[in-house]
Amino acid sequence: MTDKFVYDCTLRWSDLDAYGHVNNSRFLTLYEEARVALMFAGGRAWGVGSFADGVVIRRHEVDYLRPVDYALGRDTAEAAPTVRIELWVEEIKAGSFTVAYELYDREVLASRARSVLVPFDLAAQRPRRISADERAFLLRYAPGLPA
Repeated sequence: MTDKFVYDCTLRWSDLDAYGHVNNSRFLTLYEEARVALMFAGGRAWGVGSFADGVVIRRHEVDYLRPVDYALGRDTAEAAPTVRIELWVEEIKAGSFTVAYELYDREVLASRARSVLVPFDLAAQRPRRISADERAFLLRYAPGLPA
């Protein structure tokens, strides 16, 4: 069974730019938080801890569709505003995979992005192949890809 991974990410005051919007560079940080939750926490929960041992980014691409405000008034004083990030695996190759994301401000799509990731052997300082266990885990979040 495959499905999207959904992550609710809390916005921080430091995420804002001079215009009161989430800074464009912070979108990558928000996407990173969701990706780390999937690969490190989610991977370990499925018995795949090897991503935490080394994965590097080969490429990012981001489309900004609308600004995201911190908007203190939209949530209670007890909870900071959040955005919802949905992510899934779009492509798996022998030595890399592509993660796609959508970031929602409430129910409004605010951004889309993709990251190409490469498993990396930190000790040898070189890329490595995706293992069978890693591939099986990634396929859980790869709607439309053949098993």
